[in-house]
Amino acid sequence: MSKMTDPKYAEQVTEQLKAAVIAKAVDGKITCPVLRKFAEDQDVAYKVAGAAADLADVRVGGCDLGCF
Repeated sequence: MSKMTDPKYAEQVTEQLKAAVIAKAVDGKITCPVLRKFAEDQDVAYKVAGAAADLADVRVGGCDLGCF
C-alpha cells in the first residue's frame, strides 16, 4: 500500500470489494468516474471504494472532485 488509508474506511473493505476494484482497473489504474460509479453500484461510500483501491494498489486518476 503506497499511501495512508484511513483505518475506519479500510476496515469496511472486503476481499470481494478489493477483487472487484482490481477487475475494473486497467494496468493498475482506474479513473475517478469509473470508481465513483463502482461505489454507487456496490452501495458503498466513495471513501470505502477509494480505500479498496488503495489496499489493492490500484491508482486512481482523472479525479476532479477530490473524492479519492
